[in-house]
Amino acid sequence: MGRQTEEPLFNRIEQARMARGLSRQDLADAVGVHYQTIGYLERGECSPSLASALRLSEELGLGVQDLFSVRPF
Repeated sequence: MGRQTEEPLFNRIEQARMARGLSRQDLADAVGVHYQTIGYLERGECSPSLASALRLSEELGLGVQDLFSVRPF
């Protein structure tokens, strides 16, 4: 998926996931990652690869720029 980031990357993964009634496992299955990875991403403990960010945004129905930011939302 990704590696620890030096510059914080903010995201709305948890809010978007919950708004769609998805568990971490549901989202993980849909994008092809382990469910713990979703937790790491939601907490900002790691950053997704570009491919993973695109899969997440597609699955959650948001543009990448609406899901991720270098500034707090």
